[in-house]
Parts: sequence; C-alpha cells; structure tokens
Amino acid sequence: MSESNDHNHIPLTEAVYYILLAFHTPMHGYGIMQFVKEISDGRVHLGPGTLYGAIKTMLEKGWIQSLEDNSNGRKKEYELTQLGKEVVHAEISRLQELVINGNQIMRGEKSDS
Repeated sequence: MSESNDHNHIPLTEAVYYILLAFHTPMHGYGIMQFVKEISDGRVHLGPGTLYGAIKTMLEKGWIQSLEDNSNGRKKEYELTQLGKEVVHAEISRLQELVINGNQIMRGEKSDS
C-alpha cells in the first residue's frame, strides 16, 4: 500500500477509530463511551480523559465539528466532517487490506517473498 499525503494520519488507534465511528451520528461524550463499549462487545472502555483528549485532537485536525444547535443543555454534541469521513474510509480500506493479506497468507495463497 502506498502512503498518500492525504491519509498520513492512518493507522488510527482502535479507540480513535471507534470514536470516529460514533460520530457518524451526532453524539455527546457519554453517548460515545456507551457506543464504543457496546460496539466492541465490552472490550474497549473509554475513560473521560482519553475521550476528551481525542475529541480535542479530532477538532484540531478538522475530523469532527461541534454542533451549533445545542438544545440538550450543556452536553456538547459533535459530528464527523467530510475530512473525518475520508479518514474513516481510508482506515476501513487499510484494515480490509490487512485482513485480505492475512487470509491469503494463512491459506497459502500468497508467498512471503
């Protein structure tokens, strides 16, 4: 796989990947923690420090944006930007390549040369 300048932010950590997936629908912090716990079958637990540090970084990178209309009180909601969607799609492609190559090698379809 050739590394593109547009996607030099991958690979993503598992936590960041799941957080970005959570933002496919506008969501606030506690909802994200619950979503990640559920989608990972309880394997990945996000603490508030990890989550809010990741949100800050994602905002700075332009992967997510805060929603202007915050009708639910003080809980801030975020959603994916177009760039954030591109990041997720690039990571999905990278992960698919890993799985395909792993399966081919384990079935003996691809040599290691």
